[in-house]
Amino acid sequence: MPSSSEPARRRVLLFDVDGTLVHAGGAGRRSLERVLQREVGPLDHSLARLRLDGMTDRLIVREVLVALGRGFDDALCDRVLEGYVEALREEIEGPGFQVLPGVTELLGTLSRSGTAMGLCTGNVAEGALLKLRRGGLDLFFEWGPEAVCGFAADGEARERIVEAALRRAARRMGPAFRPTDALVVGDTPRDVSAARAVGVPVLAVATGRFGPAELLQSGADLVLPSLVESAEMLLAWASGDAPLPGA
Repeated sequence: MPSSSEPARRRVLLFDVDGTLVHAGGAGRRSLERVLQREVGPLDHSLARLRLDGMTDRLIVREVLVALGRGFDDALCDRVLEGYVEALREEIEGPGFQVLPGVTELLGTLSRSGTAMGLCTGNVAEGALLKLRRGGLDLFFEWGPEAVCGFAADGEARERIVEAALRRAARRMGPAFRPTDALVVGDTPRDVSAARAVGVPVLAVATGRFGPAELLQSGADLVLPSLVESAEMLLAWASGDAPLPGA
């Protein structure tokens, strides 16, 4: 706990979307398949063979094009992602969507307390908005150029997305802000490695495709089975009153 002469540092929580806050029920994959088939023809199961967890949307498009023997082209990628968002508007209403356990309660508690939080996700911003809006979670986050966030437009490599979120957080939090004043909350080893590469601690949740052992092995500072009953711990970390347990 900081001393009375040392003000608590301002901290921010950066949330991944898929597998951390929601399960989209395969809507993202279906949307991407639809637009890729239209733009490049039959996929020959190329998308099905990819492990997409933690990949940025731009990297997914690149990997599919490479698997199909097509050269990567920024204009084509942009066109695919624009079509993906349009398809997602329909697909996200399909069956299987789920807000993950404890998420609504956690975000509500954090919001009411004034805790700084944002998104740090491989989704394009419009895709993240559609997924969160489907579950009524979009209102917990800021959107637009001044928001503390990192999205697919910030880079193919997930590290670039974390760096972008840190830059935006520093503008908001002030010049004393440093990477250890952020905490990434994610569900994949890619979330973990990207955050750790730029000096950000990670809380991993085993609500996606990876279990606690895999997430710990990847370097997470702490792994929880879900975000159920995590509010007290995260409030204490965000206020500077307590370190992340185990970190």
